[in-house]
Amino acid sequence: MSSQRVIQQAVQSHQEGRLGEAERLYREVLRTRPKDFDARHLLGVLKLQQGEPEEALRLIGAALDIDRRAGGAHSNYGLALAALGRHEEALASYDKALALSPRNAEAHANRGDTLLDLGRHAEALASYDRAIALNARLVSALVNRGVVLRELGRPVDALASHDKALAVDPNDAPAWSNRGVALQDLDRQAEALTCYERALALRPDFIDALFNRGNALLNLKRPAEALASYAHALTLRPDFVDGYVSRGHALLDLGRADEALASYDKALAIRPGYREALLDRARALGKLDRHEEAIAGYEGLRAAQADTPNLLNDLVFCRVTVCDWAAAARLSGEVIERAVDGQAVIDPFMFLGFDSTPEQQLACARNWLRRKKLPTVRREWNQADFAGDKIRVAYLSADFHRHATAHLIAELFERHDRARFEIIGVSFGPDDGSALRSRLIRSFDRFFDVTTRTNDDAAKLVRDLKVHIAVDLKGHTTDARIGILEHRPAPIQAAYLGYPGTTGADFIDYVIADRIVLPADQQPAYTEKIIHLPDSYQVNESKRQIAAARPARAEVGLPDNAFVFCCFNNSWKITSRMFDIWMRLLAAVEGSVLWLYKANELAVANLRNEARARGVDPERLVFAPLVDLPDHLARFQLADLFLDTLPYNAHTTASDALWTGVPIVTCTGATFAGRVAASLLHAVGLPELVTTRLDDYEALALKLATDPSALQSIRGKLALNRQTCPLFDTDRFRRHIEAAYVTMRDIWRRGENPRSFSVDQIER
Repeated sequence: MSSQRVIQQAVQSHQEGRLGEAERLYREVLRTRPKDFDARHLLGVLKLQQGEPEEALRLIGAALDIDRRAGGAHSNYGLALAALGRHEEALASYDKALALSPRNAEAHANRGDTLLDLGRHAEALASYDRAIALNARLVSALVNRGVVLRELGRPVDALASHDKALAVDPNDAPAWSNRGVALQDLDRQAEALTCYERALALRPDFIDALFNRGNALLNLKRPAEALASYAHALTLRPDFVDGYVSRGHALLDLGRADEALASYDKALAIRPGYREALLDRARALGKLDRHEEAIAGYEGLRAAQADTPNLLNDLVFCRVTVCDWAAAARLSGEVIERAVDGQAVIDPFMFLGFDSTPEQQLACARNWLRRKKLPTVRREWNQADFAGDKIRVAYLSADFHRHATAHLIAELFERHDRARFEIIGVSFGPDDGSALRSRLIRSFDRFFDVTTRTNDDAAKLVRDLKVHIAVDLKGHTTDARIGILEHRPAPIQAAYLGYPGTTGADFIDYVIADRIVLPADQQPAYTEKIIHLPDSYQVNESKRQIAAARPARAEVGLPDNAFVFCCFNNSWKITSRMFDIWMRLLAAVEGSVLWLYKANELAVANLRNEARARGVDPERLVFAPLVDLPDHLARFQLADLFLDTLPYNAHTTASDALWTGVPIVTCTGATFAGRVAASLLHAVGLPELVTTRLDDYEALALKLATDPSALQSIRGKLALNRQTCPLFDTDRFRRHIEAAYVTMRDIWRRGENPRSFSVDQIER
């Protein structure tokens, strides 16, 4: 048989995927004709398909030695170079191919692939466009054009390119997978998941689709299914670094921090120094209360790769959580600077705990939102769609379970006037199966769990319900989904309760506050218009349960006859400045102790060391572990005086103290977060416990601790006022916030822009 005939058979076998037979025939030709260009070239292409780029490079190079004017061979030589990571050389090879064959669409597409690998996205797009102009049905070019459009921040155009590829070949698995990635960029997670399923139906072992499927499931709050998808991918590719990292994320979401840590360690064993894995490993260590190791991880990463996103934020928060004030102080200036200029990712909620101004907090929140790259949505509303007697109010939160916010607000939901309002709950947090969760669900006229829905889908639900007022209870706190409101699901949108500051969002119309926490002169630092309620802005439960059995002091580690100062605020709210005052109080009040919340072991050790450094016996600090709320309220009654913190006050904890009869001494701060306790004390009729200078705060605390009659008078007044003053009158609060809702609705009905206003007191 002639060599030409054998070559033809080899090519046919090659095209049919019978690579072993094709290789045998190519080699048969080369035994008799060692300089046969086609045999060398095509055998090189075959070797490339078999994952042997070095052998491919040798064979195609030998073919080019025979014929330097073969444009296709230059293009395939470039493919082999690219497979070996030699992208600049590959680019030169494609340029040679195109100089010989300018209309070679595949060479233009290959050139685009290499430019994409080199991060030269605009040039890559131009190459793909040229390839498609020459061959509009070149699927690989259409798919990779979509990839580069996504890299250029154009997900809508990327989606269109993938759709064109699928119109040519509906069975192209990479097109389906990459279409899913573009949909994820558009926060269309459920549609993305469908794309990955289509890709996997075509190629069950398609690692990219398995990985992307896991990511979509994770975004849809389905971590157990995501874990299975990552596990399959890792079975196929045991050295898949990003698979281990994302597997760690799923395990963290499932509360399996030990296993997550092991997964990050596997990623780092394969790719030492991988900064995403290092950052996530430190986070896992923090969740395991291994804060010292976590800090070492953050510091090591900062020394090597200081520009890692979120690193400064996470490091500083870890430092303040363990009360490592000296280290936090060294970073605080950088945190404030970076929060304001937007050069680092700084969590606005964490930032509230720094000595910052309202203007700086606004800049931080705006920069946080800017990094989220939320789409801009504007809507026109037809008021006829909102006709009817009732105002529909939707409360959105992740905290409809055993959470401080839920304990404060549950009774309000129950008391809302159903003759005038329809109250809807929109939940995107866990169902903990608690009695409080069941109570919350019953308190709404309608309740929707949107945990596994995208922001867009959740917004569509609210929009379809014809909600007049959407009230976000999260702001920028943990598990917040402010992106739902960004889609403008309601004509009126308000922020309330969960986040004591401006969201920085131009799509939230109002912030519900009071004259103390948010004076009118701070309006320039808020994107929302300020609503002043007449008493305290903070709603409270009027039937909060205190466990019947109050423990003895000895049972919780307190001396029987000591004066007990307490502060059950989170450890990150405690600052060196406040601790200095507290230690002076302990020194001045013989035998007194300070009762604190036990946040983590390292915080306990650091606080004891700080006490020792100030000449105070560390054993005079007593730490209270986490217990159920009724038991916590029962033990709270053992304290004599609550010492508040700055710049972030006690909020729910302050209400707990006052409900249990424990007076609070506070100092009014410069921002919302530092003015809450003052608001609560005014609403419970104890403005004399509010100071405006820390010297006065210290003096007042010392007077109450050393003058039993003065303290007893205050405690007696608090016991009486608890039953008569506005703070714990939930129905009074309900009337006021409903009046605010009516005013918001009326402003909108008149076609006016949102404006600040105050609600007058409403008697029964």
